Amino acid sequence: MKKPVYLDYAATTPVDPAVADEMIKYLTLDGVFGNPASRSHGFGWQAEAAVESARGQVASLIHADPREIVWTSGATESDNLAIKGAVAGRDNAHIITSTIEHKAVVDTCKWLEAQGVGVTWLDPGSDGRIQPDQVFSALKPETVLVSLMLVNNELGCVTDIAVIGAELRSRGVMFHVDAAQAAGKLPIDVTAMPVDLMSLSGHKVYGPKGVGALYVRRSPDVRIEAQIHGGGHERGMRSGTLPTHQIAGMGKAFAIAEACLEDEIQHLEHLRSSFLAGLEALPGVALNGSDTCRVPGIINLSFEGVEAESLMLGLRDLAVSSGSACASATVEPSFVLRGIGLSDELAHRSLRFSVGRYTTAEEIAFASAQIVDVVTRLRAVR
Repeated sequence: MKKPVYLDYAATTPVDPAVADEMIKYLTLDGVFGNPASRSHGFGWQAEAAVESARGQVASLIHADPREIVWTSGATESDNLAIKGAVAGRDNAHIITSTIEHKAVVDTCKWLEAQGVGVTWLDPGSDGRIQPDQVFSALKPETVLVSLMLVNNELGCVTDIAVIGAELRSRGVMFHVDAAQAAGKLPIDVTAMPVDLMSLSGHKVYGPKGVGALYVRRSPDVRIEAQIHGGGHERGMRSGTLPTHQIAGMGKAFAIAEACLEDEIQHLEHLRSSFLAGLEALPGVALNGSDTCRVPGIINLSFEGVEAESLMLGLRDLAVSSGSACASATVEPSFVLRGIGLSDELAHRSLRFSVGRYTTAEEIAFASAQIVDVVTRLRAVR
């Protein structure tokens, strides 16, 4: 059976071979398998050194201090820790977020809302972007936190974090940014932006699944209450034995991403241009989201007269998705696409194509040709 062309990098990325090689060093008796919290012998010291080295590698990609990186099990936990941790113990707390955030943010805010926390839900424009003035207009004296994603996981559009962050810093309001889809895809500087909390994921950057990080700015103004209690690991913010092999893998992945960032951006831009050029002969194709303020690796398209599910069945040689992997268990149309104004009918006709480090020009040519062929055939039998 022919292996499908993988065009779902926004859902997850394959582990870079160099990352896999690094992880193996921390699993077996011949390697550094100790508990990083065991400080009474060399096995633990070596593991701790590996964890701290990786902490520095993750911090370097986003221009943070290594002491500001808190290890988690992934961006979902990071989002939960940031948002719940920011409002814990605060009376009359108020949060601002948007209706098209990742489910880890949306569902967390909905849960807090049910507990009595005030939440203002901002609606994006048709390009999928939240404008700074929307945020500033929604601020209240009791606003504790604003939580917005840097890159939308379904549309690829980019939020103007720097402008929003500067204003929030001047007003003393904490700013959380979900950067799971942004790390390794565009330059990030948490100081210049500026942000107080940033969620990161290993498996979106060619690292392993099951590990992530939360950047927590070292400042008395940024107070986060732990959501997992135990041994007081990670400066008391996240207890639990650290998975050295996964952390080392994430560190290696982030180091590679930093080293090849500019080349990777150029590679993805070329793939995007080639992919869209290959579809130019096909009428009735619309781009969802911004065509200017976006990362190159995520392309969300609507196909007139063709249901996305039927199209995916026809594209058996391509691995694509109709939306976020975290919402794929539902047959409801994407809440992100509905959030930018698409009708249910048009949302049901949309697919997300996402390319990455290992996507080749030949695969893109094959994919675009397949799409043109399948869409043309499906329209002919309507």
